[in-house]
Amino acid sequence: MTRITDSQNFGPNLDIAARSSASISKLQVPENQDNLLIIDANGHAVFLRDQAPHSITLPDWPRGHVRLAVLDGMGGHGNGREAAEAVATGLLLVPACATLEELGARLDALHARLQDQFRSEGDADSFRRPGTTLTLLEIPPGAAPMLYHVGDSRLYEITSQAAQPLTVDHVPATSFAMHGLLGEREWWQQVHGEHRPQITQAYILGNAFANPQVLDDGLLALSTANLPPFLRGLADRRLLTVRADATYLLATDGFWSCGRPLQWTARWPALLVQPGHSAGAALDALFNDYADHPPPALHIDNLSAIVLRFAPPPDPAPGENIDETALPHASMPSHF
Repeated sequence: MTRITDSQNFGPNLDIAARSSASISKLQVPENQDNLLIIDANGHAVFLRDQAPHSITLPDWPRGHVRLAVLDGMGGHGNGREAAEAVATGLLLVPACATLEELGARLDALHARLQDQFRSEGDADSFRRPGTTLTLLEIPPGAAPMLYHVGDSRLYEITSQAAQPLTVDHVPATSFAMHGLLGEREWWQQVHGEHRPQITQAYILGNAFANPQVLDDGLLALSTANLPPFLRGLADRRLLTVRADATYLLATDGFWSCGRPLQWTARWPALLVQPGHSAGAALDALFNDYADHPPPALHIDNLSAIVLRFAPPPDPAPGENIDETALPHASMPSHF
């Protein structure tokens, strides 16, 4: 599939490219239950409808504002593709948000509305509801990107040295760690060193963090208040400090659904961070390498990714006052 962002304009400070594919296998082509939403600086939006790219222009979208999201519909529950598509479509109706609080409130409200929409009349079994991951970046012009994250899709920061996850997977291992039952090394091994497809929270579906046998309707935002110390820098809803020398990857879990995921993700710095490469070239390198050199013990799954880069700020004019105060850049320790 070609890049679905080729006709979009993200302004002078963002370089963005996106693709989605049902599978890399020519023998196994499952339904693509993933979705993407990309709204560019001119309000031109692209998402998947019936597994094919569909575009629309939002007339009241503020100039320069960008929204990016990846979604992975849950195939183990009914209507996984429909759920992801419903969220992507619903995000078109969410106005551009200027604050983290506004973004969280509007997306929580969309979750509740779609949950009611997918609830079957007289059906008391909430586990029959469909669900989808949602990892979203809201990027107002001239302001820090805002993250909203639900599920086990991920945001990575990739430099020439490492590929560091900037999100926490909503999986049983995270629930165990939140309750003090799993330490840092064990959490990293189970979440990033192995393939464990079970999920603890999804958009529309709800969450089972408190009790795996009971599904609550609402979403639980993981934050400094409930995450263990070694994960507190990776809250689900936060402002991001980004680097001009880094490549950022929003992706669904088809890219690490294999026996030893760390061996695969360790290839990403060499693939995606090369001098002179655009975001589109980095995205193509990721998909091509996955197809040409698939990781061992691969589990065939849908693949969706958005690659983005932030241009460095322009040099200040002579005599201009510079505010040198900035948030520190926090990196995650390497455990393998």
